[in-house]
Amino acid sequence: MAGKPKLHYFNGRGRMESIRWLLASAGVEFEEKFINTPEDLDKLKNDGSLMFQQVPMVEIDGMKLVQTRAILNYIATKYNLYGKDIKERALIDMYTEGIVDLNEMIMVLPLCPPDQKDAKITLIRERTTDRYLPVFEKVLKSHGQDYLVGNKLSRADIHLVELLYYVEELDSSLLANFPLLKALKTRVSNLPTVKKFLQPGSPRKPPLDEKSLEQAKKIFRIN
Repeated sequence: MAGKPKLHYFNGRGRMESIRWLLASAGVEFEEKFINTPEDLDKLKNDGSLMFQQVPMVEIDGMKLVQTRAILNYIATKYNLYGKDIKERALIDMYTEGIVDLNEMIMVLPLCPPDQKDAKITLIRERTTDRYLPVFEKVLKSHGQDYLVGNKLSRADIHLVELLYYVEELDSSLLANFPLLKALKTRVSNLPTVKKFLQPGSPRKPPLDEKSLEQAKKIFRIN
């Protein structure tokens, strides 16, 4: 029997959090090996574990997977969260890429210079309500089903619900005009595996605070 997947990253959200969400939603227990110092990262680089000298890295099924999309694709395929055919997969990919675009804007917000932060938040709010969330609300309305693709839970639903939690953290009023998305968030959040992940004490990571941000900058040598 294969061991649990092992996740190599710092103790924060970053690019690993979507991987944590997807594994947890699939009911997969995993271990985390936190990178706490620049030397920890150097060790992974020097022992050949990081193909492109970058994390996240996930040890799974005898492989050391890198590159976030590749890791997510593998997990989604392995645990049947990637649609039933090539057309469903294309839809899931399109939706996921849109989710990633907005998620990326929110993820890098803590790195934004203080004098640019308000403008960035305003832009995120506009993109959330005018570009991204209307698309997903329209998809759910168009087919009247519980999930985005094929009336079955897929990685697109999981990634979207993760994003909706981040949007709420930024400004809970942003979801006010999207009742079907709020219903999707509730529906997915009540799935037993997701409900467990949302409980205190789970591997889910909190928003990045100043201390964690400084640690991440030190580890990744960001000025």
